[in-house]
Amino acid sequence: MIVATSTSEPIVITGVGAVSPVGNGFAAIADGLLEGRSGIRPIEPGGFSRPGRQFAAPVLEIPTPTSPDIDLDAFAKLGRLGQLCGSPAADALADAGLRPATDQLRIGLVLGLGAEHLKAWEIDFLGGGTRVFEPHCDDTLVHRLARMLQLRGPAVTVAAACASSGYALAIGRAWLSAGWVDACVAGGCDMISPTGLAAFYNLRALSRRGDDPALASRPFDRDRDGFVMGEGGACLVLERRSAARDRGARLYGELAGVGMSSDATHMVTPCSDPTQAARAIRMALDDAGIAADQLDYVNAHAAGTPVGDVAEAGALHMALGSAVDTVPVSSTKSMSGHLVSGAAAFEAVACLAAIDRQAVPPTVNLDHPDPQCPLDHVPHTARERRVVVTASNSFGFGGANLCLVIRHAA
Repeated sequence: MIVATSTSEPIVITGVGAVSPVGNGFAAIADGLLEGRSGIRPIEPGGFSRPGRQFAAPVLEIPTPTSPDIDLDAFAKLGRLGQLCGSPAADALADAGLRPATDQLRIGLVLGLGAEHLKAWEIDFLGGGTRVFEPHCDDTLVHRLARMLQLRGPAVTVAAACASSGYALAIGRAWLSAGWVDACVAGGCDMISPTGLAAFYNLRALSRRGDDPALASRPFDRDRDGFVMGEGGACLVLERRSAARDRGARLYGELAGVGMSSDATHMVTPCSDPTQAARAIRMALDDAGIAADQLDYVNAHAAGTPVGDVAEAGALHMALGSAVDTVPVSSTKSMSGHLVSGAAAFEAVACLAAIDRQAVPPTVNLDHPDPQCPLDHVPHTARERRVVVTASNSFGFGGANLCLVIRHAA
């Protein structure tokens, strides 16, 4: 019998899988972000279109997993949302050098997914189907993927709006620290859908620009007018450092700190008081045992909404104090769009890219920084610098605040 044993051992990242509007896989995504490459383009919005040109950041190709352990027929039947999660999960395991079918390890799976069934029902309904009237017939994606990947550990889904996949990473870290699993695949995904586009547009959250798609996402810029929908998925393999070293695995970084809080104020509008968002950031720094002036980069949640970007700037000032003037801050959503449930995990990959390449990815389109967002911005082009410790913010609808501290794995 295996007995779970709690440990304070560092939790490291040994595998990365991702599909995104700016590229697939760690190297391609790192290249795309540091080159300032936009994945935003004109799209056909589907059944609930509005007048004028519409932009989003779609995934152009979902790679088929190459692992011999994957049931490709099962992968083909997953549908778009499942493949956006299944492809990164399979690639992350392969990248980590883990083969669940033969390793006999307790490998867990935690996926950040929002409105999973609603999107499946929507696609089916728009195609003339009736699954929305028969929800008992639907299997849960996380369990379908666990079977496809032959994972023997626990498998759960977490929904925390835009912070969902970050919560998944936090849960995976907690499972490892508690000794409940030997490794964990954690991350999340999301997809562009007609209902999603219509809903966010009606909430006045989306950019209404109709000129150049590459200019539509403008976090922290004076002329921003909302975010651009993106899609994609990212999964990371988490392990205890000793186990990873015993296997000779590559260490991308350490998931060193987690902070969470809730505004508990409004369903969709960011709280004007930055106290709780700042609290999540400070908790993550304290959990990692670092001071604010030790941060080398902050990947901001900043999606390009007029209210949200100002609120986050206020939270960073409150949490970091005087250090805020010297810590580079950027938003990769300016290139990838907003991956919603998959955003936090994708932006964790952006932090790993900054550590790996020793450079901070830029906020493109930052032509006129908003005076209400006084930060050490990285406009237009990447900034080469020493990057050892990073933080990534994710602030979701409903007031779900999350900060992850990711640092070089010693």
